[in-house]
Amino acid sequence: MVVSTKAIVISKIKYNDSDLIVKCYTASLGIKSYLIKNALKSKKVKIRPAYFQLLSLLEIEADHKDSRSLHYFKEVRLYKPYDSLHTNVFKSTVLLFLSEILSMILNEEEANLSLFEYIETTLLWFDTIENISTFHHQFLMGLTKFLGFNPDIQNSELPYFNLQEGKFQAHPQQYCITDKNLGLLKPFLGTKFDTNLTIELSSSQKQELLNMILVYFKLHLQGFRTPKSLTILSQVYS
Repeated sequence: MVVSTKAIVISKIKYNDSDLIVKCYTASLGIKSYLIKNALKSKKVKIRPAYFQLLSLLEIEADHKDSRSLHYFKEVRLYKPYDSLHTNVFKSTVLLFLSEILSMILNEEEANLSLFEYIETTLLWFDTIENISTFHHQFLMGLTKFLGFNPDIQNSELPYFNLQEGKFQAHPQQYCITDKNLGLLKPFLGTKFDTNLTIELSSSQKQELLNMILVYFKLHLQGFRTPKSLTILSQVYS
């Protein structure tokens, strides 16, 4: 079956000496993996490795068969090239971090157009903005809506937020945050991407905020682990 669809590059790995395996999140089929033979060997290859930078937005035509786990591209093109995401070191480091997280959590081979459009829209927005230091915090908290553990922001006047329950409460329990930590997290609960957060945070505050968000993901997603690229992200943003 030949399918034409939009796709977002989630990861790529070298296979054998000259082949590539590319994992994409597609608009019409969910997660799919593709084998590109001789991608690293021949300069005349039709489908070039340059298309597959992390989180690139593609339009693909591909041959799919239910009986196999690796599929084959027939045509690939960039449908919305980025201006800054792959050339700005701060933004490209964020892409590395987010692509690792998305690779962990996107496993369904079925369409979820709302989630696809969320990722697409936020990446295009990220490409245009200059105040980028908390984009990944916003992105991850916005992602929770599509993963089924969006924080309950009712009763936000209460002094504790329970990361495990995802809600505000009056009394402390395990995984509750309050005071300064709650002050860091609260502006990111229910945030919409059509406005820039103008909060000024120090490097240590941004790191603490990200640590809380990652704990929140670990509590709600089985098998979620701390991304290896967190170390690189912390170094670049320190």
